[in-house]
Amino acid sequence: MNSTRMTELWATFFYLGRAPFMPGTFGTLGAIPLIFLFNLFGVYGYMGATFALSLFAVRVADQYESMVQDHDPKEIVIDEVVGFLVTMFWLPLTWQSFAISFLVFRVLDITKPFPIGMIDERSKGGFGTVADDLVAGVIANIGLQFVYTQTNWLGVQFHG
Repeated sequence: MNSTRMTELWATFFYLGRAPFMPGTFGTLGAIPLIFLFNLFGVYGYMGATFALSLFAVRVADQYESMVQDHDPKEIVIDEVVGFLVTMFWLPLTWQSFAISFLVFRVLDITKPFPIGMIDERSKGGFGTVADDLVAGVIANIGLQFVYTQTNWLGVQFHG
């Protein structure tokens, strides 16, 4: 597979970004297997793997944008993948947690409230494509950590 095809494969996160509608939503769903995988590495492993993938996402997004001569085209969804990985950091792996986290992240990613919208508007290249999703993930995670520690809305994770 040539480098152009590899860049497209990663930028669209295995072509989820080519979905005929809501590619960002499909990209976000594509993060779910990685969330389970990265959790196997422990807290620091999860953080390290997410950080490494985020750096890779910036590079891939930058390369893809250069190929298509467009900033942040809708088919790039690796940014949603890393944003949702950040959203789910240190949360229980329950259906409630996934559902609420998915909803919160997507709302923030779509509506882009301050400072997410400002970062989206002012940052260019692959960094700009990924940065707003990372910030959306951080904001979502901060709110969800409060929900997790103060309520049982995110469910109880069973350890077997």
